[in-house]
Amino acid sequence: MRRARGTGDRRGGRDRGGIGSKAGEEKLTSQQTRGLKNKPNSGEGLGRRSRYGRRPVKGEADLEKKANGKTESWRRQKLLQIHEALSQDPVDVELLRKAAQSRGGLLSDQVRRKVWPRLLGLSPYDLPPHPGRSLLQDHRDYHQVQMDVERSLAHFPRGMRPEQRAVLQEQLVAVILAVLSSRPELHYYQGYHEVALALLLVLGPRAAAALLDQLSMHHLRDFMDPTMDNTWHILNYLLPLLARESPQLHSFMERAEVGTVFALSWLLTWFGHVLPEPTHVLRLMDFFLASHPLMPVYVAAAVVLYREPEVLACPCDMPSLHQLLSRLPQPLPTESLLAQALNLFTRHPHSQLAQETAMRTHSSLSIEGSFTALRAASAHQRPDWVLQKQRQQPGCQKASGSQAGPSTLVKAAVWGLSATLGAAALAVTQTALGWGPEVLWKIF
Repeated sequence: MRRARGTGDRRGGRDRGGIGSKAGEEKLTSQQTRGLKNKPNSGEGLGRRSRYGRRPVKGEADLEKKANGKTESWRRQKLLQIHEALSQDPVDVELLRKAAQSRGGLLSDQVRRKVWPRLLGLSPYDLPPHPGRSLLQDHRDYHQVQMDVERSLAHFPRGMRPEQRAVLQEQLVAVILAVLSSRPELHYYQGYHEVALALLLVLGPRAAAALLDQLSMHHLRDFMDPTMDNTWHILNYLLPLLARESPQLHSFMERAEVGTVFALSWLLTWFGHVLPEPTHVLRLMDFFLASHPLMPVYVAAAVVLYREPEVLACPCDMPSLHQLLSRLPQPLPTESLLAQALNLFTRHPHSQLAQETAMRTHSSLSIEGSFTALRAASAHQRPDWVLQKQRQQPGCQKASGSQAGPSTLVKAAVWGLSATLGAAALAVTQTALGWGPEVLWKIF
């Protein structure tokens, strides 16, 4: 997979700095000026002729400076708005949400450390103790978490020394198990560690554990059930959404019987599993933390709609289409896709999509009610929350079951299918088995 260059969206009309289209328009104007103005200056320019036999136009440098000045002015204005929102009493969480969703997101990790907790109704000055290491190895998910963290080396910062990475891996395991130990009703899933890693890299262990706990009880709650029923219920919002936007695309995917397995890792990891650039992962974290928990489905729909020409040009069969959709092209026009996802969310409310899903085994999802309560609670945060600590919530009830791994029956089914399926189709089943054995029952 080709690595994306820079932090901006090359296809989405954004400049290399990833700030927006206005700066790019100013640069285009400068280039047009070179072609339209052929009048020599009075000798105050650079004194060199261009390849077209003319001296550079006086004032071109001023136009470039003006464009860069607009970029810096835009950043300063957004930072000032975020600072004012944080300084209000109570904190203007709605303005922080708009800043996180809009072009450029929260701009820097320094800002994220202040804003991310507020988006989830937490104070950065009132956090739980540092997650300890006691009894970690006795947890039911310890070995699975350890293996997943060791396999996620590609998502750690490039150039990190091995000893630094080892410390960070230990911290990541500790953060995850601290949340799971305090919430025994939650069940670990593969991909959870990638969301936790993004939080850890920005916030450090203590704040990362607090935010991961809050996310696990709200945005990620339905992914952490003992079964994947609610996960499939969420995934089934995707096809009705595509049908509303492009009946031709939806019909093609239906004929290919590709289903929605290709988007499973997108939702479970908030695209962290498929995006190679950490800057893009953090930009999506800004967006998802400020949005409804079902927003990843709308981003997935925006990605598929963006790739509609590729999809329609692909052979209409499940293995080919699954392989195409599961590998995202790089770079993606991130900002334009997020803007489209917001537009889709407004025009096609999730309450309407729920009525059109092919699989309606649940009357409601956990996130539907909990997110409303979360937004209401976060709207009354005060800047001096550290002086007004709230009472601790009562302990959570223990779960009745534990997470089960892939059964021998499912593995045997995969081995038996390998004799009749082609290599591409077998790759689909192996991917499904990696994310969860119940995936297979949705394919075959």
